[in-house]
Amino acid sequence: MSTLRLAIAGCTGRTGSTVLRLAARDPAFQIVAALTAADDPYLGHDAGTAAGLKPIGLAISDAVSGPCDVLVEFTTPSGTAHWARWCGATGVPLVSGTTGLSAEDQLALHDAARRVPVLWSANMSLGANLLLQLVSQVAGKLGEDWDVEIAETHHRHKADAPSGTAKALLAEVARARGRKPEEIAAFGRSGQCGPRAAGQVGVHAIRMGEVVGEHVVAFASANETLTLCHQASSRDAFAAGALTAARWIVNKAAGYYGMRDVLAGG
Repeated sequence: MSTLRLAIAGCTGRTGSTVLRLAARDPAFQIVAALTAADDPYLGHDAGTAAGLKPIGLAISDAVSGPCDVLVEFTTPSGTAHWARWCGATGVPLVSGTTGLSAEDQLALHDAARRVPVLWSANMSLGANLLLQLVSQVAGKLGEDWDVEIAETHHRHKADAPSGTAKALLAEVARARGRKPEEIAAFGRSGQCGPRAAGQVGVHAIRMGEVVGEHVVAFASANETLTLCHQASSRDAFAAGALTAARWIVNKAAGYYGMRDVLAGG
């Protein structure tokens, strides 16, 4: 397979810089654009140096100046919409891992997917996406007499809550039970909330320290509890998954994809 020309948007962020660091060491990729916002103080700096590596001879920019085969973005909701429009207009496949998206931001991704392959996932970790599949299977086997609680923990800097992955886990439980997420979700509890409603799914967000990411889904009946858990010990898990997705999506047909498609292969 020939080397893929890779553009990374959000290259000075927590996950974006990790994508850059891993890609710089991977012979499957040639980083041709390291992208950030126009007001980022790292603009113009060497991308390798900014990511904690030796200089790679590529200045951080706010625009793609040459051809690329795939763009990976971990930015902001407005950044996601911008790069979705750019990819749709230029024909470049897009891998997006930004969370906290509005319906309008998601619409920009789906609009781009009519022209290019677009892969979005709330969590690029392969293990977390296997957790999504396991939760779907378990929720489909256990009835609503089994209570379900979802708890996620992230670092103190995370801007959105609950996490995109927690929302995705909630969606899997709802889908498996033939319900809509908004019908069954209880986002935290306080005060005189009354007894737990049948079929309710509690969703809880914890923010502390520098926790990379942890998601726990507990199923409990009157007599037993089944707990499924995924812990990311390093951002490398998200970055490696994003690069796996980048390799997979090149030459795919236009459409909207997820990490489930990557795990399925083909």
